[in-house]
Amino acid sequence: MQTTLKSPVTFTGVGLHSGRPVRMTLRPAAAEFGIWFRRTDVSGGAALIPAHWDSVVPSQLCTRITNAQGVEVSTIEHVMAAVAGCGVQNLMIDIDGAEVPILDGSAAPFVAGILARGLRQLDAPIRALQVLDTIEVRNGDAFARLSPAPSLEMAFHISFPDAAIGTQDKVLNLANGTFVHELCDSRTFCRKADVDAMRAQGLALGGTLDNAVVVDGAQVLSPGGLRHADEAVRHKMLDAMGDLALAGVPLLARYTGYRAGHAMTNALLRTLFARPGACRMVICDAPMVARLPGAGLSRQDAPRAH
Repeated sequence: MQTTLKSPVTFTGVGLHSGRPVRMTLRPAAAEFGIWFRRTDVSGGAALIPAHWDSVVPSQLCTRITNAQGVEVSTIEHVMAAVAGCGVQNLMIDIDGAEVPILDGSAAPFVAGILARGLRQLDAPIRALQVLDTIEVRNGDAFARLSPAPSLEMAFHISFPDAAIGTQDKVLNLANGTFVHELCDSRTFCRKADVDAMRAQGLALGGTLDNAVVVDGAQVLSPGGLRHADEAVRHKMLDAMGDLALAGVPLLARYTGYRAGHAMTNALLRTLFARPGACRMVICDAPMVARLPGAGLSRQDAPRAH
Protein backbone atom coordinates (compact mmCIF):
# COMPACT_ATOMS: atom_id res chain seq x y z
CA MET A 1 0.00 0.00 0.00
CA GLN A 2 1.11 3.58 -0.65
CA THR A 3 2.17 5.60 2.38
CA THR A 4 2.35 9.12 3.73
CA LEU A 5 3.37 10.63 7.07
CA LYS A 6 1.13 10.22 10.11
CA SER A 7 1.67 13.87 11.04
CA PRO A 8 3.71 16.88 9.81
CA VAL A 9 7.40 17.31 10.61
CA THR A 10 9.26 20.64 10.38
CA PHE A 11 12.93 21.40 9.71
CA THR A 12 14.66 24.76 10.05
CA GLY A 13 18.12 25.75 8.89
CA VAL A 14 19.93 27.71 6.21
CA GLY A 15 20.39 27.14 2.50
CA LEU A 16 23.83 25.82 1.58
CA HIS A 17 24.38 28.30 -1.24
CA SER A 18 22.20 31.24 -0.21
CA GLY A 19 22.99 31.16 3.51
CA ARG A 20 19.40 32.32 4.13
CA PRO A 21 17.24 30.90 6.94
CA VAL A 22 14.47 28.61 5.74
CA ARG A 23 11.63 26.61 7.30
CA MET A 24 10.36 23.45 5.63
CA THR A 25 7.45 21.20 6.68
CA LEU A 26 6.66 17.75 5.31
CA ARG A 27 2.88 17.26 5.42
CA PRO A 28 0.73 14.14 4.91
CA ALA A 29 -0.99 13.81 1.53
CA ALA A 30 -3.62 11.56 -0.02
CA ALA A 31 -3.01 8.49 -2.17
CA GLU A 32 -1.84 9.21 -5.75
CA PHE A 33 -0.84 12.76 -4.75
CA GLY A 34 2.87 12.20 -5.28
CA ILE A 35 5.53 14.58 -3.95
CA TRP A 36 5.04 18.32 -4.40
CA PHE A 37 6.84 21.38 -3.05
CA ARG A 38 4.77 24.43 -2.11
CA ARG A 39 6.47 27.80 -1.71
CA THR A 40 4.62 29.41 1.19
CA ASP A 41 6.17 32.78 0.32
CA VAL A 42 4.46 32.69 -3.10
CA SER A 43 0.70 33.14 -3.59
CA GLY A 44 -1.74 31.12 -5.67
CA GLY A 45 -1.09 28.22 -8.02
CA ALA A 46 2.39 29.52 -8.81
CA ALA A 47 3.50 28.21 -5.41
CA LEU A 48 3.26 24.54 -6.45
CA ILE A 49 6.24 22.72 -7.97
CA PRO A 50 6.13 19.00 -8.79
CA ALA A 51 9.09 16.88 -7.62
CA HIS A 52 9.48 15.34 -11.05
CA TRP A 53 12.30 14.70 -13.51
CA ASP A 54 10.87 17.02 -16.16
CA SER A 55 10.76 19.93 -13.67
CA VAL A 56 14.55 19.90 -13.27
CA VAL A 57 16.47 22.86 -14.70
CA PRO A 58 20.24 23.02 -15.28
CA SER A 59 22.26 23.63 -12.13
CA GLN A 60 25.92 22.85 -11.63
CA LEU A 61 26.02 22.17 -7.90
CA CYS A 62 22.62 20.78 -6.88
CA THR A 63 19.24 19.62 -8.14
CA ARG A 64 16.86 22.49 -8.86
CA ILE A 65 13.21 22.26 -9.94
CA THR A 66 10.89 24.91 -11.34
CA ASN A 67 7.29 25.28 -12.49
CA ALA A 68 5.77 26.99 -15.52
CA GLN A 69 5.70 30.31 -13.66
CA GLY A 70 9.44 30.15 -12.98
CA VAL A 71 9.12 29.54 -9.22
CA GLU A 72 12.00 27.36 -8.03
CA VAL A 73 13.26 25.20 -5.20
CA SER A 74 16.89 24.07 -5.17
CA THR A 75 19.09 21.58 -3.33
CA ILE A 76 16.21 19.12 -3.08
CA GLU A 77 18.32 15.97 -3.47
CA HIS A 78 18.85 15.16 0.23
CA VAL A 79 15.22 15.43 1.29
CA MET A 80 14.12 13.54 -1.82
CA ALA A 81 16.61 10.77 -1.00
CA ALA A 82 15.21 10.57 2.54
CA VAL A 83 11.62 10.42 1.28
CA ALA A 84 12.44 7.66 -1.22
CA GLY A 85 14.69 5.80 1.21
CA CYS A 86 11.92 5.72 3.81
CA GLY A 87 9.36 4.51 1.28
CA VAL A 88 7.07 7.56 1.28
CA GLN A 89 5.04 8.09 -1.91
CA ASN A 90 2.81 11.06 -1.05
CA LEU A 91 3.76 14.38 0.59
CA MET A 92 3.23 18.10 0.39
CA ILE A 93 6.48 19.86 1.26
CA ASP A 94 5.90 23.44 2.39
CA ILE A 95 8.95 25.70 2.23
CA ASP A 96 9.23 29.44 2.82
CA GLY A 97 12.21 30.03 0.54
CA ALA A 98 13.95 28.89 -2.61
CA GLU A 99 16.44 26.43 -1.09
CA VAL A 100 16.00 23.34 1.10
CA PRO A 101 17.88 23.68 4.43
CA ILE A 102 21.23 21.92 4.36
CA LEU A 103 21.08 20.87 8.07
CA ASP A 104 24.15 18.64 8.67
CA GLY A 105 24.86 18.09 4.96
CA SER A 106 23.34 14.61 4.85
CA ALA A 107 19.85 13.10 4.68
CA ALA A 108 19.97 11.76 8.25
CA PRO A 109 17.97 14.58 9.93
CA PHE A 110 15.20 14.18 7.34
CA VAL A 111 15.16 10.40 7.80
CA ALA A 112 15.05 10.77 11.59
CA GLY A 113 12.13 13.20 11.36
CA ILE A 114 10.17 10.96 8.99
CA LEU A 115 10.69 7.81 11.05
CA ALA A 116 9.85 9.62 14.29
CA ARG A 117 6.47 10.65 12.88
CA GLY A 118 5.78 7.21 11.43
CA LEU A 119 4.00 6.27 8.22
CA ARG A 120 0.31 5.82 7.47
CA GLN A 121 -0.84 3.34 4.85
CA LEU A 122 -3.19 4.57 2.14
CA ASP A 123 -5.78 2.66 0.14
CA ALA A 124 -3.86 2.45 -3.13
CA PRO A 125 -1.27 0.00 -4.49
CA ILE A 126 2.37 0.95 -4.95
CA ARG A 127 3.50 1.28 -8.55
CA ALA A 128 7.11 0.92 -9.62
CA LEU A 129 9.00 1.58 -12.83
CA GLN A 130 10.61 -1.58 -14.17
CA VAL A 131 13.58 -0.87 -16.45
CA LEU A 132 13.58 -3.29 -19.40
CA ASP A 133 16.58 -2.14 -21.48
CA THR A 134 20.00 -0.73 -20.66
CA ILE A 135 20.07 3.07 -20.94
CA GLU A 136 23.28 5.11 -20.71
CA VAL A 137 24.39 8.72 -20.98
CA ARG A 138 28.01 9.88 -21.17
CA ASN A 139 30.06 13.03 -20.81
CA GLY A 140 33.71 12.36 -21.59
CA ASP A 141 34.79 9.41 -19.45
CA ALA A 142 31.91 9.94 -16.99
CA PHE A 143 28.70 7.99 -17.44
CA ALA A 144 25.44 7.00 -15.78
CA ARG A 145 23.56 3.83 -16.65
CA LEU A 146 20.29 2.10 -15.84
CA SER A 147 19.93 -1.62 -16.52
CA PRO A 148 17.32 -4.26 -15.61
CA ALA A 149 17.30 -5.58 -12.02
CA PRO A 150 14.63 -7.00 -9.67
CA SER A 151 15.07 -4.17 -7.14
CA LEU A 152 16.96 -0.89 -6.85
CA GLU A 153 20.69 -1.61 -6.92
CA MET A 154 23.47 0.93 -7.17
CA ALA A 155 27.16 0.94 -8.07
CA PHE A 156 29.24 4.12 -7.95
CA HIS A 157 32.83 5.12 -8.71
CA ILE A 158 34.53 8.40 -7.86
CA SER A 159 38.10 9.60 -8.20
CA PHE A 160 39.56 12.84 -6.82
CA PRO A 161 43.18 14.01 -6.61
CA ASP A 162 42.90 14.81 -2.90
CA ALA A 163 44.33 11.94 -0.85
CA ALA A 164 41.54 12.38 1.73
CA ILE A 165 39.12 11.16 -0.97
CA GLY A 166 41.12 9.43 -3.68
CA THR A 167 39.42 6.64 -5.64
CA GLN A 168 36.36 4.98 -4.07
CA ASP A 169 33.93 2.33 -5.29
CA LYS A 170 30.78 0.98 -3.65
CA VAL A 171 27.99 -1.42 -4.62
CA LEU A 172 24.71 -1.76 -2.69
CA ASN A 173 21.31 -3.36 -3.02
CA LEU A 174 19.04 -0.64 -1.66
CA ALA A 175 16.20 -2.94 -0.58
CA ASN A 176 14.89 -3.21 2.99
CA GLY A 177 16.25 -0.03 4.57
CA THR A 178 19.80 -0.19 3.20
CA PHE A 179 19.64 3.51 2.33
CA VAL A 180 18.84 4.38 5.95
CA HIS A 181 21.47 2.07 7.41
CA GLU A 182 24.31 2.64 4.94
CA LEU A 183 23.96 5.98 3.17
CA CYS A 184 21.69 8.52 4.82
CA ASP A 185 24.24 9.99 7.27
CA SER A 186 26.96 10.62 4.65
CA ARG A 187 27.56 14.33 4.16
CA THR A 188 28.16 16.44 1.11
CA PHE A 189 31.88 16.94 0.53
CA CYS A 190 34.08 19.46 -1.22
CA ARG A 191 37.66 20.55 -1.61
CA LYS A 192 38.80 23.66 0.23
CA ALA A 193 39.96 25.24 -3.03
CA ASP A 194 36.50 24.71 -4.52
CA VAL A 195 34.85 26.25 -1.45
CA ASP A 196 37.04 29.33 -1.77
CA ALA A 197 36.19 29.60 -5.48
CA MET A 198 32.45 29.20 -4.87
CA ARG A 199 32.41 31.84 -2.16
CA ALA A 200 34.22 34.22 -4.48
CA GLN A 201 31.25 33.73 -6.84
CA GLY A 202 28.68 34.29 -4.08
CA LEU A 203 27.91 30.58 -3.62
CA ALA A 204 28.18 28.20 -0.64
CA LEU A 205 27.39 31.12 1.67
CA GLY A 206 25.67 28.78 4.15
CA GLY A 207 28.41 26.17 4.06
CA THR A 208 30.40 25.47 7.23
CA LEU A 209 32.66 22.74 8.53
CA ASP A 210 29.61 21.45 10.42
CA ASN A 211 27.43 20.81 7.36
CA ALA A 212 29.97 19.52 4.85
CA VAL A 213 33.10 17.43 4.72
CA VAL A 214 35.84 19.81 3.59
CA VAL A 215 39.17 18.34 2.53
CA ASP A 216 42.51 19.89 1.69
CA GLY A 217 44.85 17.35 0.16
CA ALA A 218 45.19 14.52 2.68
CA GLN A 219 43.60 16.54 5.48
CA VAL A 220 39.94 16.44 6.56
CA LEU A 221 39.18 19.89 7.95
CA SER A 222 35.71 19.15 9.36
CA PRO A 223 35.61 18.52 13.13
CA GLY A 224 35.40 14.85 14.03
CA GLY A 225 36.71 13.70 10.67
CA LEU A 226 34.79 11.26 8.51
CA ARG A 227 31.69 9.28 9.50
CA HIS A 228 32.76 6.51 7.12
CA ALA A 229 36.12 5.87 5.46
CA ASP A 230 34.27 5.99 2.13
CA GLU A 231 31.84 8.76 3.09
CA ALA A 232 32.41 10.59 -0.20
CA VAL A 233 31.20 7.79 -2.48
CA ARG A 234 28.34 7.05 -0.09
CA HIS A 235 27.21 10.65 -0.40
CA LYS A 236 27.33 10.47 -4.19
CA MET A 237 25.03 7.43 -3.94
CA LEU A 238 22.76 9.40 -1.60
CA ASP A 239 22.56 12.19 -4.18
CA ALA A 240 21.76 9.69 -6.93
CA MET A 241 19.00 8.21 -4.77
CA GLY A 242 17.40 11.64 -4.48
CA ASP A 243 17.74 12.39 -8.16
CA LEU A 244 16.31 9.01 -9.18
CA ALA A 245 13.34 9.64 -6.87
CA LEU A 246 12.25 12.28 -9.38
CA ALA A 247 11.10 9.40 -11.60
CA GLY A 248 7.94 9.71 -9.49
CA VAL A 249 7.80 6.06 -8.42
CA PRO A 250 10.36 3.54 -7.12
CA LEU A 251 12.72 2.11 -9.74
CA LEU A 252 13.35 -1.58 -10.32
CA ALA A 253 16.77 -1.20 -11.91
CA ARG A 254 20.51 -1.15 -11.37
CA TYR A 255 22.01 2.34 -11.46
CA THR A 256 25.70 2.62 -12.27
CA GLY A 257 27.43 5.95 -11.84
CA TYR A 258 31.02 6.54 -12.95
CA ARG A 259 32.05 10.04 -11.90
CA ALA A 260 28.40 11.00 -12.45
CA GLY A 261 26.52 13.93 -10.94
CA HIS A 262 23.09 15.52 -10.68
CA ALA A 263 22.82 16.69 -14.30
CA MET A 264 23.88 13.32 -15.68
CA THR A 265 21.37 11.39 -13.56
CA ASN A 266 18.58 13.69 -14.73
CA ALA A 267 19.72 13.27 -18.35
CA LEU A 268 19.55 9.51 -17.76
CA LEU A 269 15.91 9.72 -16.64
CA ARG A 270 15.05 11.92 -19.61
CA THR A 271 16.64 9.38 -21.95
CA LEU A 272 14.81 6.52 -20.26
CA PHE A 273 11.38 8.12 -20.64
CA ALA A 274 12.09 9.21 -24.22
CA ARG A 275 12.89 5.67 -25.41
CA PRO A 276 9.79 3.60 -26.23
CA GLY A 277 9.73 0.20 -24.55
CA ALA A 278 12.68 0.94 -22.26
CA CYS A 279 10.54 0.70 -19.12
CA ARG A 280 7.05 -0.15 -17.95
CA MET A 281 4.91 0.69 -14.95
CA VAL A 282 4.01 -2.29 -12.75
CA ILE A 283 1.78 -2.79 -9.73
CA CYS A 284 3.91 -4.13 -6.89
CA ASP A 285 2.86 -7.44 -5.37
CA ALA A 286 3.89 -8.35 -1.81
CA PRO A 287 7.34 -9.78 -2.74
CA MET A 288 8.12 -6.67 -4.81
CA VAL A 289 7.03 -4.34 -2.01
CA ALA A 290 9.30 -6.25 0.38
CA ARG A 291 12.27 -5.37 -1.86
CA LEU A 292 11.60 -1.63 -1.97
CA PRO A 293 14.00 0.75 -0.16
CA GLY A 294 11.71 1.62 2.77
CA ALA A 295 10.32 -1.85 3.42
CA GLY A 296 10.34 -2.93 7.06
CA LEU A 297 11.62 0.33 8.57
CA SER A 298 10.47 1.53 11.99
CA ARG A 299 11.38 4.24 14.48
CA GLN A 300 14.14 2.01 15.83
CA ASP A 301 15.93 2.32 12.46
CA ALA A 302 16.34 6.10 12.78
CA PRO A 303 19.99 7.18 12.39
CA ARG A 304 21.77 8.13 15.58
CA ALA A 305 22.79 11.73 16.15
CA HIS A 306 26.44 12.59 15.40
